[in-house]
Amino acid sequence: MIDNALVRRGALALWDIGGWALAGALVIGVRHDFQLNEVQWEAVIWYWLLAAALIVALGYTTKFYRGRYLVGSFDEALGLGLHAAAVGAITLVFSVLMSAPPPRSILVLTPPLALLISAAGRFAYRALRDRSRDPVVAQSRRVLIYGAGDAGRQVLHLVRGHGDHVVGFLDDNPGKRHLRISGVQVLGAGDALPDLAVTHEVDAVIFAVPSAPGQVIGRAQETAQGIGLDFLVLPRVTELIGGRVTVADIRPVEIGDVLGRHQVSTSVSDVASYLTGRRVLISGAGGSIGSELARQVHKFGPETLVMLDRDESALHAVQLSLYGHGLLDKPDTVLVDIRDRAALARIFETHQPDIVFHAAALKHLPMLERFPDEGWKTNVLGTLNLLQLSEQNGVQHFVNISTDKAADASSVLGATKRVAEQLTAWQAQRSKGHYISVRFGNVLGSRGSMLHTFNAQIEAGGPITVTHPDVTRYFMTIPEACELVVQAGAMGGSGSAMVLEMGEPVKILDVAKRMISLSGASGVEIVFTGLRPGEKLHEVLFSDDEAARATTHPMIRCVSVPPLDPAELSDLAHAVGER
Repeated sequence: MIDNALVRRGALALWDIGGWALAGALVIGVRHDFQLNEVQWEAVIWYWLLAAALIVALGYTTKFYRGRYLVGSFDEALGLGLHAAAVGAITLVFSVLMSAPPPRSILVLTPPLALLISAAGRFAYRALRDRSRDPVVAQSRRVLIYGAGDAGRQVLHLVRGHGDHVVGFLDDNPGKRHLRISGVQVLGAGDALPDLAVTHEVDAVIFAVPSAPGQVIGRAQETAQGIGLDFLVLPRVTELIGGRVTVADIRPVEIGDVLGRHQVSTSVSDVASYLTGRRVLISGAGGSIGSELARQVHKFGPETLVMLDRDESALHAVQLSLYGHGLLDKPDTVLVDIRDRAALARIFETHQPDIVFHAAALKHLPMLERFPDEGWKTNVLGTLNLLQLSEQNGVQHFVNISTDKAADASSVLGATKRVAEQLTAWQAQRSKGHYISVRFGNVLGSRGSMLHTFNAQIEAGGPITVTHPDVTRYFMTIPEACELVVQAGAMGGSGSAMVLEMGEPVKILDVAKRMISLSGASGVEIVFTGLRPGEKLHEVLFSDDEAARATTHPMIRCVSVPPLDPAELSDLAHAVGER
């Protein structure tokens, strides 16, 4: 049985050989009117035979005809140019040694003309191949791709490969209005979606701009679903492996795509300079923030990464996500409660961390209102244990994860986290290390978060419980928040609180309505339960007496935090318990 791949590669080599023959013939015809004497014709034939032999020999040696490049790709175009140059140079050298060489015009003009012919054949083949991948059959969906960039191009080929028909692109960049990608035209901007959907009988829209902010995705999703179209998106650009799009990446829109997608940029050099090759300890590593911090820190190649938590199941999960196993038999997983100072001291003595990310905390506001002493023991005394042990063991960077509820605190959660910020500021004054707090609002998808609650209520058929019709909150995805936390750890301002830019606050009622819409459920009611003790109608990122300062990062601001001497904690504990 004949190998199809071998046939294709052989045909490619024959095309290139024929291209040299055709190029030579064109030069002879145009330059010499085919008026060559017998000796010159013999030299031309020898020249062509030598070129053919070189094409095959070099192509086989360099694997050019053995599947090294995708036919018609830019990589192959570069390889083709190098091969043409090599064949032209070698034939020129051999021709100089001939007693009767072919005319110089043939030696000089044939290689570039042959290169053009070879390249034209390849690009024609690729264009025909791409068009043949887009069959219009009765069962295929008619798709619009929103975004005519690199991701959109990849989506085009993926969609074609699965039998759907791409009718065109949408793109808000005016410079792409007349662009065609593999024969598919940019039909207009995003605001033309309703009209284009009707004109082209569109069934689905794929949003292929991984870097787009959540507001843009939200508007496009509302428009598409408002006219009955399926709406699919790609993950954030940082979640695409190597920037490549796969079929599995194309998925229905989620609430995190709409509320998140902040334009987060990280200085890799700054982060790597303080993480790579260092000993890192993360408290609360099994939680939503701690586990994502562990994944992001792990990418920068620390010497050791110690993950500490009091929840063994959570440690099992994060180890599994990092290393592909959950054996829990290595020193990198530590089962310790940060309230236990003696146990913590042994961990610090054993591992001698250079950097500590402190993400361990009790965070459920209503529960801490009922059990304030528990919040105090973990969020305040546990933080103090870590701070003092970090100072005693020469920790260079200490990053305390705080919350927007610490600004103008009205709850036990906010008060205890505010005290933790103040203790961090106090320790910064007495330590050679770099001690900061990082304050941000709600993160999407954390364990026990509002989104999990809403999803469970929708799956149960409702109702969704919202505290107040006007309540608002700040939102950011966990990966975005953790990227900025890691970045903040590399910045100055020891003793300060670094406050993450969360965008505009979002009405919880609007989130509930959108989640019902995204789920496709019908008849799910929304019930208002009233604000709970200690809960604010609107969260703030800064207290009234705080003056925000800009930093070198556009999404991180800084405020001064008044230090609190641990000796004053006993009086403060009583006040917090009475809230």
